[in-house]
Amino acid sequence: MSSDSAIMLRRNFKHTLRNPVAVFNAIIMPVVMMLMFVYVFGDAFNVGSGDYINYATPGMLMMAIGYGLSATAIAVSSDMTRGIINRFKVMDVSRAAVLTGHVASTMLRTTLAVATIIGVAFLFGFSPNASFVHWLATAGVLLLVIFAVSWLTVAFGLAAKTQESAGFYTVPLIMLPFFSSAIVPAAKMGPGVREFAQYQPFTSIIESVRGFLNGVPNNGQTLAAIAWSVGIAVVGYVWARSKFNKRA
Repeated sequence: MSSDSAIMLRRNFKHTLRNPVAVFNAIIMPVVMMLMFVYVFGDAFNVGSGDYINYATPGMLMMAIGYGLSATAIAVSSDMTRGIINRFKVMDVSRAAVLTGHVASTMLRTTLAVATIIGVAFLFGFSPNASFVHWLATAGVLLLVIFAVSWLTVAFGLAAKTQESAGFYTVPLIMLPFFSSAIVPAAKMGPGVREFAQYQPFTSIIESVRGFLNGVPNNGQTLAAIAWSVGIAVVGYVWARSKFNKRA
């Protein structure tokens, strides 16, 4: 990472720490959702054999990734609308560092959220069958997903005309896990919703992670998860650079 990108990372992360709403959405809200689904609704879901916490944890990880993204979109939109970019030009800060700084800070914040969810899951009785290699594979898939949605979220912030609309752009990324296999198997859903859940990107990601944590990798879902993540990353990066070059 260049020195300019490192400076942008520190700046953005300090802004996050000073924003209690961002910290709540990124880290505390996913924990609250886990408490609600595991302890309030868990016994109502029929997901087959095993404890519900083992089934739910991969889905909660995906939710943790989504919940903190609105802060990034709003921060990017704020930089574009409040003249910060012009100040960076005077300071001779690399243009690319502005974007990579937001991506890096989002990845760091989201990784902390994912680690928190895993820690809380163990406190709730989570008992994966994953080997060390399976844990490495899980980390690889999650980091690739976080990288991809970080670039897409930066693009959302650049495309939005106001900070309020920037936060709204991330709503699909927050809601999609609810229409996936995160909470219950897609096969148990009603017609229409079932097909959507089976073929949307987050289900492949969740099932890939679930397979690794169960110690039974699902190669098909993992390949789909990688393909979806690479596609989202490319779209997000190209869109972000295009919007930034037009506005900065």
